[in-house]
Amino acid sequence: MPKVNIALDAELVVEVMVLAGVNTPQDAVEAVVRDYIARGHRTEARTAGRDEPVRTGEIVPPEPQQG
Repeated sequence: MPKVNIALDAELVVEVMVLAGVNTPQDAVEAVVRDYIARGHRTEARTAGRDEPVRTGEIVPPEPQQG
C-alpha cells in the first residue's frame, strides 16, 4: 500500500494519542481517519433510508412530530 507523508501539529497528535489510547503518532492518525470514514458510512446509511422515497418517487406519509 502506498504511504503518504504529512506534517501535523505535534500537540494535536499527542492529544489524539491520549484520547484514543494509542502509543504511536501513526496509530493516532490512522484511528482518526478510520473513525472519520466509519462516521461517513453511518451517515450515508441513515440518510439513504430517508432519501429513498424521494429518489424512487414513492409516496410515504410524513413522520409524526416528536415532542
